[in-house]
Amino acid sequence: MTVRVVIADDQELIRAGLRTVLDARPDLSVVGEAADGVEAVAVATRTRPDVVLMDVRMPRRDGIAATRDLVAAGNPAKVVMLTTFDLDEHVYAALRAGASAFLLKDTRPADLAEAVRVVARGEALLAPTVTRRLLDRYADRLPAPPPTGDALAVLTAREREVLTLTARALSNAEIAARLHLSTATVKTHVSAVLTKLGLRDRIQAVVLAYDTGLVRPEPPVR
Repeated sequence: MTVRVVIADDQELIRAGLRTVLDARPDLSVVGEAADGVEAVAVATRTRPDVVLMDVRMPRRDGIAATRDLVAAGNPAKVVMLTTFDLDEHVYAALRAGASAFLLKDTRPADLAEAVRVVARGEALLAPTVTRRLLDRYADRLPAPPPTGDALAVLTAREREVLTLTARALSNAEIAARLHLSTATVKTHVSAVLTKLGLRDRIQAVVLAYDTGLVRPEPPVR
């Protein structure tokens, strides 16, 4: 199965290089390009790709805002943020917007191609432990998401427990041991949480748990 990709970057040379890298792989195909965030949303809406490679800094609308627009519109494309800046603030903002991965532009071609494959499979490149570290550090510094009522009301009590432990970076096996459940049962609960809340992966579940107040940032260790 071919993974369909849209490339969004304001530099034509960067877009050309990324297209060359991806189109050289038999299982990857670039189906569209965009030079800014507004165009990125339009192209992704028209072509319905599996993955969008999205530059963070672009004119008219930046990559984080464009990602937020795609998620709000229900576009199923997974977003991989690309940047030359290795800043935790950008990572956190991108994850909150709905991105599934965050890569530097100097990533090796083979690693970039594999990242696209991983994200297309519905997996995330950042471990929940890394996400939690970022959230603990920056959750109280960025603007809060708009209130949406009790976004978790659709979950059962057990599913809330599982979401809480997921947000605390526990693996399925660790959650199973904590709740005295089988690993298969935990996987079922995690899948139900993602489906009911319309989330793309465990990373987004962690972000939502923080944004809804289900889990609060831990104070820094002194």
